[in-house]
Amino acid sequence: MLFIFGMIAGAALMWLVFWLMQKEIAVRWYEWILGAFGFMLAVWAVHDFFASMAEHNETAGRMLLWILGVPAFILLALAVFLPWWRIRRAKLKAEGKPEVEKV
Repeated sequence: MLFIFGMIAGAALMWLVFWLMQKEIAVRWYEWILGAFGFMLAVWAVHDFFASMAEHNETAGRMLLWILGVPAFILLALAVFLPWWRIRRAKLKAEGKPEVEKV
């Protein structure tokens, strides 16, 4: 089972790299690390949740999902948001628009 999951995760990572190259999106090294740690935490959270449910320990499963899942979601959100924000700022600067519009 883990072998199949590893193959799917590797194919998804390869697709992501090719898609980023096609769109010419530069991703900094620390954004890759944030994404990797977030993905590892998410896999760990889901695995422990289902393992605890299989052992009929529902409370531990839900607690582990919260304890590991929330940081995983935050790290994955940062890994997506940071490149988007940097590209958006560069486009606004190239157009000569201010980053924040004054009201």
